[in-house]
Parts: sequence; C-alpha cells; structure tokens
Amino acid sequence: MGTALIELSGIERIFYLGDSEVHALRHLELRIDAGDYVAVMGPSGSGKSTLLNLLGLLDHPNAGSYRLEGRDVTTLSPVEQAHVRSERIGFVFQSFHLVPRLTAAENIALPMTLAGIDPARRAKRVDQALKDYGLANRASHRPDQLSGGQRQRVAIARATIMQPAMILADEPTGNLDRATGEEVMRLLEELNARGVTLIVVTHDTALGARARRQLLMEDGELRHDTSNA
Repeated sequence: MGTALIELSGIERIFYLGDSEVHALRHLELRIDAGDYVAVMGPSGSGKSTLLNLLGLLDHPNAGSYRLEGRDVTTLSPVEQAHVRSERIGFVFQSFHLVPRLTAAENIALPMTLAGIDPARRAKRVDQALKDYGLANRASHRPDQLSGGQRQRVAIARATIMQPAMILADEPTGNLDRATGEEVMRLLEELNARGVTLIVVTHDTALGARARRQLLMEDGELRHDTSNA
C-alpha cells in the first residue's frame, strides 16, 4: 500500500427536499492512495458528483471525517478549506468553467493571482504551461475564440498551475468529440504518470476502464471497488 492521500470514514451526506430526506452518500468508507488513478462511475443520482464535491471541499458531509494528506479537513474553517482547495486540489469540469472575459493566459494564471503569487513568477509559470499544453499561440485569445479542446487544455493548465496533489475531473470529455476527448485524457494520464492523483467521474464505461481502479456508486453507496491488475 502507498501513502494515503484521501481517507473517508463514516461519511453521510443528506439533502432535505421539502419533507423528504435524500441520502446522497451513505456510510462511505474510502481510501485513495497518492498517485492513484480512480474512475467514479454509476447512474445519475448515484452520489458521484456529491462525492466529487465533497473531495474538492465544495460541500460538507453531515457526518463522518475526511482526511486529506493526514489532516481532517472537515474541521477546518472556510478560509482554511479555501486555502487547501487552491493549493492541493485541481478541478477540470465538463463545461470548462473558464472566465469569458479573460484570455487563455489570464485564465491559467487565475489560481496564482488569487493566491497572491508575484507577477514575475506567475508569468514564468504561465508561459511554461502555455508551451506544455500547445497553447503558446493562443495566449491572448478569450474562451469564445478557442475550440472545445483548446478550452479544456486551458482548464487543465489552470487546474495544475499550483501543482496540486490531486485532480478531480467531472466528465472531462463530455463536451468533446472522440479524438479531442482522447487527447484530453492523454494529458490527464500524463499528469497521473508524473505522480498527480487523478479522480475522474464519468458515465462512460470505456473512459472508466482506462483507470487503474473503478468505484461503482449506487444510491449513495459504494457498491463495487475493483482494480485493474
């Protein structure tokens, strides 16, 4: 066994809709090691996105503990959680979530700008990221001037600019054609090969099969946890 990056214990997440209780996550026990490549799968409403939001500190459990790199992050203040989120977690979404009025370079720089990193260091890292992701000639283009694949590459560059411990990818190829989706997955898998933990939420079984480990969610519970030899 490697070093545990994520340890969930007794996690419950309940949403209240009118008079009814919806158990989005039930009695969840999960360990994910540093450097792992995990696909979270299951039908709509199975708890996949709730789990991703919880891992990304975008949501809080009603019960249980979440340890990230050995630290119980559920007990942190919102400011401390935001700090962990900005430094240790990168997000890649199906709909890119780029800021429309910012250029590709400015979108990539955004996490560093928010973290107060000085402009010279920022510019150097952004230049390198633009080169690494084949976007050097698109630095000053806004999202509406980029193709879907280019937008997702900007999103991945932004997600990794702070050198996070893990990337959470929610249907990262959902809005892309097959060839572009393949290219995006190759980029994410290269990051994983360099030691970044990669957690992908997907409906696509072919995409899920690429991961070294598959978690199947159903009705808020972890039903199967399988590893590829």
